[in-house]
Amino acid sequence: MKMPGRKFFIPLVILALWFGGRAWYFTPNVGALDTAADFTAMRADGKTFSLHDLRGRYVLLDFWGSWCGPCRRESPDLVQLNQQTRDRLTIVSIAIERDSAAWQRAITKDHRNWPYQVMDQTNSFKFLSGNVASLYGIKQVPTNYLIDPEGIVIGLNLPLNQIVEKLK
Repeated sequence: MKMPGRKFFIPLVILALWFGGRAWYFTPNVGALDTAADFTAMRADGKTFSLHDLRGRYVLLDFWGSWCGPCRRESPDLVQLNQQTRDRLTIVSIAIERDSAAWQRAITKDHRNWPYQVMDQTNSFKFLSGNVASLYGIKQVPTNYLIDPEGIVIGLNLPLNQIVEKLK
């Protein structure tokens, strides 16, 4: 006896598994309402800082790469966000890179003039495996985290206009 709809059931199950697997894979380790994972890193100017040092202010963790087209297209909006909110928000840009020269060129070319520029260097074939990217479970860039003054993640991958709204 043939089951009606069987030829639709198997493809439907395959699609559900595929989408479910993608959703699971691309889910970062740190989510909304979690305490932001602390890290210590060196800025482009050679000064060391930890995320904990920035408590008391809103912080935007901006994971990007000089090699990432969507990240680079987002740069003008980030520059504008920084100009509008620098009294309330600290942007920490974490570039996942192999090449420090390309990173420095991208910072200059894209006018990313805020002080917290970090290169999360990776040398492996698993490209998003830098220390900070691994800590946060970054699977794709651009990825951003909005952290409140108490160190709690209050937004993940928010459009920049929503970040401005949350700061009001």
